[in-house]
Amino acid sequence: MKKNIIRKTIQLALCGAVLIGAGSGCKKFLEEQDPSNLSPDSYFTLPEHADAAVLGAYARLRFIGEGAGIFTNNYAFLDAATGTVISKTAQNSDLNNLLGLVYDGDNLQIGNWWKGLYKEIAQANLVIDNVPRINPMDENARKRVMGEAYFLRAWAYFYAVRLWGDVPLILKSQTPQSPDFSPGRTSQEEVYKSIVDDLQKAEAAGLVWKDNTGRASTAAVKALLSKVYLTMAGFPLNKGQAYYKLAADKAKEVIDYANAHTSEIGLFTNYADLHNVATNNRLEFLFQVGYLSGVEENPLQTTMLPNNAQPDISAKGSGQGTYVPSQSFYNSYKKFEPTDKRTDQQQFFYTYYFFKGSQDTIQLVTPYIYKFFDVTCHGAYGKPGTGISNLNLTLIRYAEVLLTYAEAQNRADGAPNSDAYTALNAIRQRANLPAKAGLSQSDFEQAVWRERWHELCYEGVTWFDMLRLRKVYNEDTNGFDDFIGHVNKPNGAVLAKKHLLYPLPVFEMKNNPNLKPQNEGY
Repeated sequence: MKKNIIRKTIQLALCGAVLIGAGSGCKKFLEEQDPSNLSPDSYFTLPEHADAAVLGAYARLRFIGEGAGIFTNNYAFLDAATGTVISKTAQNSDLNNLLGLVYDGDNLQIGNWWKGLYKEIAQANLVIDNVPRINPMDENARKRVMGEAYFLRAWAYFYAVRLWGDVPLILKSQTPQSPDFSPGRTSQEEVYKSIVDDLQKAEAAGLVWKDNTGRASTAAVKALLSKVYLTMAGFPLNKGQAYYKLAADKAKEVIDYANAHTSEIGLFTNYADLHNVATNNRLEFLFQVGYLSGVEENPLQTTMLPNNAQPDISAKGSGQGTYVPSQSFYNSYKKFEPTDKRTDQQQFFYTYYFFKGSQDTIQLVTPYIYKFFDVTCHGAYGKPGTGISNLNLTLIRYAEVLLTYAEAQNRADGAPNSDAYTALNAIRQRANLPAKAGLSQSDFEQAVWRERWHELCYEGVTWFDMLRLRKVYNEDTNGFDDFIGHVNKPNGAVLAKKHLLYPLPVFEMKNNPNLKPQNEGY
């Protein structure tokens, strides 16, 4: 029964909650009178429908790992322009254009992110518009579902506004008859206001503090809100000290809860738990995209394996070499702090593995990412892998909350306090680095930035740090360059003003002329 509900809810989201610029196929669906078809009016009648609809919103998050042409996926998009990654495959022109900073509005991954985020928004709108009228329904359950939907809508808009700037702000389910079916672009200020409003509603929804099932929790909501405030404090809104204070206070709420509930929230002792299926949704993971064989398994594992130019090192067979650390970024860990264990074998990276995942050692010609390497899937020495990955994909991690607090408190108060040092040093000490003490405001800030680059790499965080700071980590100097004019070391590509925003997808601008103008430089 539940499977049927979920299937029909997803069908409803595809055509009932119409996306911007949707084509005639959905319009035809809406006009048909087939009584077997569902509409929001006929569907949202039972409490189970509310739960199924919000589960559909969680399922939509999996677009992040979906394919984007040969030998790549949408996840690679988030770090491709940072200069911290290269590719060992030359077959995908869209990925290569992102790496080389020569992309345009026809780029497949840019288009996939636009569609994926607005589908997520459409599904959340469907929940928000229709769950309030389900009767009878337990009011606490209703609040929980609504809170989850507000959180997911805010999450999607937070990505959209950082990627494209002014974007359509759609807060109601759409049909071809909707007056704003072809909306124009809304100012970033208004989009951020909506994001904050949604997250404050989610905060008030009575969600559990930590949810190990993978659903949104109070900790995830507050963590995301602190990140939103930190972003608003910097570029492009430049709201400054007051918003650094908001970010620090909100992150501190999560930290205080963690300190009082150490079995629920905290840092993993070992980096191995970052890729242990048994720790999905637990402790350090505040919010993840869920995967499960039989529903959908983690699709990213082959992209982080060496391509078929080298022997297979996994039970899954040959990899794709899509997503590989740049040598200069990899070297920067121990170049400046030689005891940093994150580049030790099978911590964040690996430079050798085992034939077929479990046999003889194979030395690799370059480091690969081990941070989210599913050992159960690939295999370990003497222990063949399953070839199936149930590893979740991380979206919010407690380590980031600590670093957000440290950065925001230092900026809000003009100097780091003892709690900021504790937060920063928790990250450093796990990495086998000496604790920091006695730093100026500027030196402390740059110490936090360096930890953000080295601790949060390949988690879709670095590019957005570059945008809000207008700074980029320099692997040669251990300092920070201005964004505009920085040279990405792996390929010599130079960041320009236009790269502060991505171009709107060309297909969407053709469908909706109200989206004009295109972002500057494209």
